[in-house]
Amino acid sequence: MRIIIIGCGHTGAGLARELALAGHAITVVDNNPASFERLGPSFKGGTRVGPGFDKEVLMSAGIERADGLAAVTSSDETNVVTARLAREVFHVPRVVARVYDPRKAEIYRRLGLQTISPVTFGIQRLADLLTFSQLGAVHSLGSGEVDLVEAEAPPLLVGRAVKDLTVPDEIRVVAITRSGKTFLPTMGTSFKEGDLIHIAVLATSADRLKALLGMM
Repeated sequence: MRIIIIGCGHTGAGLARELALAGHAITVVDNNPASFERLGPSFKGGTRVGPGFDKEVLMSAGIERADGLAAVTSSDETNVVTARLAREVFHVPRVVARVYDPRKAEIYRRLGLQTISPVTFGIQRLADLLTFSQLGAVHSLGSGEVDLVEAEAPPLLVGRAVKDLTVPDEIRVVAITRSGKTFLPTMGTSFKEGDLIHIAVLATSADRLKALLGMM
């Protein structure tokens, strides 16, 4: 994929290196040419100096052929303006903006702009580490609204069906690992002793999940 990254701070540089190592064609844009030093000598992508919301700068970075753009400068306003420009003017298929203010991030999401809020994500991850102390937190999706967790089947669930651990729109068993093999269960699949259950759960439903697992 051809991807443009606006902002070469620690996040932008780290993202650029990660995507470049995965084989993608990366171009990084930043106002400060010294910031490109963060990319390291092994970075094989391109760089452009200038504001990310400048059309000429974006065109020189290849936005007309870009498959994706990430706006991750230190300014919420710059990121949002750049992301909207990329999506609405240049029709870039995949556009993401980092927005520090959680309230703004939510507003922009409602307007259809894909945003990531590190503040919201950080708060949620801290909460996960505290509230999921008896579960294995694997990954958070979105800005932390949904978590993927793991738990060994407790005695009270052995012999019962997946449907007994399912709450529509809140809790869903997505996979079970049994005897070293992972499979996708049906609602009628019964839990067995030693099963490792992989569960998708709304962050707001953590206590309900723990109650169903007998952890409260």
